[in-house]
Amino acid sequence: MLLKQFTYMHRRTVIKNLALIIGGAALLPACMQEKGKASITLKNVEISAGQEKLLGAITDTIIPKTNTPGAKDLSLHLFVLKMLDDCYKKADQQAFMTGMEQFNDEVKKKYDKSFAELSVKQREEMLLSIENDRDPKSIATPAELKTFYGIVKEQTVNGYTHSQYFMTKQVIYELVPGRYNAHFPYKQKQAV
Repeated sequence: MLLKQFTYMHRRTVIKNLALIIGGAALLPACMQEKGKASITLKNVEISAGQEKLLGAITDTIIPKTNTPGAKDLSLHLFVLKMLDDCYKKADQQAFMTGMEQFNDEVKKKYDKSFAELSVKQREEMLLSIENDRDPKSIATPAELKTFYGIVKEQTVNGYTHSQYFMTKQVIYELVPGRYNAHFPYKQKQAV
């Protein structure tokens, strides 16, 4: 009887340990995720976590947080990436990626820091230097860098003006025909 009870308890321990091992094996892939991958999965564009952080800093410089949420609070950098992945041609996507690398190189060359480490004034100065060089034939700013900045700015503003926050808190939106006003004054047509 004692041997039978010992075998039963031993089996219970084995099953418990097996359940722990299986649960650990199921969680292992989540724990072993690459730290260099972005938080968004894209089909056509491959973005690293560092590039996503750079994009977040750029969008937050374009629309900073004030008494209203900024671009980073509304995850507009992810919106920019999703729009780039879904709505732009392959050539524009490649120009965007090349322009992002050029932007990163320009910032390192000019300030010897990453864009995220710059002060707000330095960030604005860097973006304004690209924006003020509008001549497409200019040698000072490469075409890919201009394409990169143009897409980022356009989609950041687009995402902000179409965000739930903006459409519900900033824009007073009423369905057509609007509310009924029974006390609206009108003039009667005079007979001729």
